[in-house]
Amino acid sequence: MIISRKAILPALIAICIAAQARAQIRLTREEYIDRYKQIAVAHMERYGIPASITLAQGILESNCGNSLLSMQSNNHFGIKCKRDWRGEKVYHDDDAKGECFRAYPTVEASYRDHAEFLDSQPRYDSLFSYGTTDYKSWARGLKAAGYATAPDYAQRLIRIIEENRLYLLDRNDGLRLYASTTSRGRDPEEWFAAQSSVAETSAEAAVDPDDYRVTINAHAGYDVYETNGVHYVVAKRGDTFENIGSKFRISPRNLRKFNDLKDRKAQPAMGETVYIGRKKKRWEHNARHHVARAGETAYAIGQSYAIRTRSIEKMNRLKPGVEIEQGRQVRIK
Repeated sequence: MIISRKAILPALIAICIAAQARAQIRLTREEYIDRYKQIAVAHMERYGIPASITLAQGILESNCGNSLLSMQSNNHFGIKCKRDWRGEKVYHDDDAKGECFRAYPTVEASYRDHAEFLDSQPRYDSLFSYGTTDYKSWARGLKAAGYATAPDYAQRLIRIIEENRLYLLDRNDGLRLYASTTSRGRDPEEWFAAQSSVAETSAEAAVDPDDYRVTINAHAGYDVYETNGVHYVVAKRGDTFENIGSKFRISPRNLRKFNDLKDRKAQPAMGETVYIGRKKKRWEHNARHHVARAGETAYAIGQSYAIRTRSIEKMNRLKPGVEIEQGRQVRIK
């Protein structure tokens, strides 16, 4: 079939326009971070995964959203189908030809699935023993758990985080801290402020356990408090982890994990502290010890100071569930 020059010319023009359009929408690393950093921080609050790690993996796995896989299927984390995947699929050459990858309706859905994937897979459980500011341990842990086959995967993540100061997003008031280092100088709201009509307060509003509770925010009928940099609420009469979780968009499973409860049927009693973020590994203020009261356990002390039960036990060589003798000085950092 002979094609006339008149037919060829419009086709060439269309190809050039399409190529130019693709070039124009290609995201830079800075644009990618700016677009998705709020999602990463929100997921850090809900799941305990450092925002820096989430963004670094997205940058590396999707080439800042410019890879063929991410453009075709919104898959920004290179997550393959696995046996339990019931969603849409695409096929892409990776370690082998034509491997099955998950496809998502939006990039936000990919970010959500990434958080739930790490949270639900037993091989990643050990990562959640690291704090949200310990991005190096998270990077090495992801490699050790087999997230990627590249031998320098951890080093690549760490380099991306440090080159772009993503570690600032892992800290209290991280979005504001990160914004202060960019040329744009934005002052974005953090997740809790975005959910509330109450004005945000500074990190200095955090108080010691003996001087609480000071409301720093409010959401869905709950006063939100903070100690040791961790947000919490106080359970009301009849509260369950299911209804608290629905108000704060956190799964009951994660709420129990945040509060060091292994019993899947456990529920909070009226007046109990319920943490809505992952507790820290140690006390981050000046005090170094807590003087035990009668009947206290590592769990009870951890709930008072927003420190993980296992951390209290390890620092003090305590057996799980054992009552601590009254008057003992218990290390909290």
